[in-house]
Amino acid sequence: MASLYNRFARSFAEHSDRTAIETATRNWTYAQLESAAGRLASRLQARGVRVGERVLVQTDKSVETLVLYLATLRCGAIYLPLNNDYTESELAYFVGDATPVIAVCRDTSRELFARIGGSDLAVTTLQDLFEDLPADASPPVPRAGDDVAAILYTSGTTGKPKGAMLTHRNLASNGETLVDFWQFTPADRLIHALPIFHVHGLFVALHCALFSGATVIFQPKFDAKAALAAMPDATVMMGVPTFYIRLLAEDGFTAQVARNMRLFISGSAPLSADIHRAFEARCGHRVLERYGMTETGMLCSNPYHGERKAGFVGPPLPGVDLRIADGEGQALPQGEVGIVEVKGPNVFAGYWQMPEKTASEFRADWFFITGDMGLIDTDGYVQLVGREKDLIITGGLNVYPAEVEALLDDREDVAEAAVIGVPHPDFGEAVVAVLRANGAIDADAVREEMKRDLAGFKVPKAVIVIDEMPRNTMGKIQKKALRERYASFFE
Repeated sequence: MASLYNRFARSFAEHSDRTAIETATRNWTYAQLESAAGRLASRLQARGVRVGERVLVQTDKSVETLVLYLATLRCGAIYLPLNNDYTESELAYFVGDATPVIAVCRDTSRELFARIGGSDLAVTTLQDLFEDLPADASPPVPRAGDDVAAILYTSGTTGKPKGAMLTHRNLASNGETLVDFWQFTPADRLIHALPIFHVHGLFVALHCALFSGATVIFQPKFDAKAALAAMPDATVMMGVPTFYIRLLAEDGFTAQVARNMRLFISGSAPLSADIHRAFEARCGHRVLERYGMTETGMLCSNPYHGERKAGFVGPPLPGVDLRIADGEGQALPQGEVGIVEVKGPNVFAGYWQMPEKTASEFRADWFFITGDMGLIDTDGYVQLVGREKDLIITGGLNVYPAEVEALLDDREDVAEAAVIGVPHPDFGEAVVAVLRANGAIDADAVREEMKRDLAGFKVPKAVIVIDEMPRNTMGKIQKKALRERYASFFE
């Protein structure tokens, strides 16, 4: 199966009359999804979208956005989803780097994209695209497995985001593996409250459901009460740890409400052992934790049948080669901590227009260096113990300190900055900026001004001013010491 769209087309044919998507206002069958995608593909082609060109999408979560994703694949173009939280300076970088031929945005963002894209970028909205769709559907454009299907930007440790190129084979193979491993069937009903601008919500949740002929209970965002209302008629839920923390805060979350559920899946950030235990005690279900990243899709998963270990992300998925290696790429013995390196059909094709960066992230034998630190126990389960490059995961979203630090370092009132992640009861980790000031500094004003240049999830939830930074003998700031010092800050 070369084309990802062909895999969707198989579901459209097999499950044409079944409900694919349920919303508060309308249900969509598989046949209706296919019809809309085909007609919208005709509209995109009429607007000048050609094979291999990028379609930038920054819209609110909706079924129409999902149809746009399918239509882009049907055209043979490359889907480029973006978080709505990005600022103008961030969006300008993405437009300049990816050179999309069209930007589909909210009506309030039309002028912004017209300004940063210039005459080379067509700017439109979902409402405009869907108005009076053509009656005829354009046929799917053939694509090879190695052709790029989507580009997802991931923050870089140097502060420069990188566009991960995900191929048709990457996405189709990973979806098929997860459907089988998590035992999805047409009888499943998935609570979907995730965003659809990243891997978890778009490629993991939706691919599992739509590949298997299941029904998606499509919610605009996570609301614990809305999730509880849907739960008695659902079978599966996917979420980030914050979802499960917030469910536990609801008195109405009981074993009776979850009586028809067969599976709760957590990812995008570590789920604490305390939450594992509390969740099982409350409803009788043990959360299944898995591990993946933008560049690779899903890599590991606790088993559907068998022991789901708290604090472990399970064995590697079928087809994924995983090793724990030293800094030179040499495999380490079982039980030793090292860098997680992986290889398989799910691993991305490289970073968009960054051949040198791509080469530096792969070993000579094509194992990808994830940058995560971990070990493999005697049962073959992977445990993640840290992140080599200080990645912060807040509410399931990635923040690299270097990007935030670069903005702080540009301020005249900041002598130096260290950005760290510390435990947070709701978001898992919170971004915290520790500063040494040049004279007087207003910490609250620093946060407010950063909101102009950073997406909201990257803005520090606290700014702490100290007299001296902890350093090692080489003069390097000891972030580990800072994390330990402020580990209880949000308790």
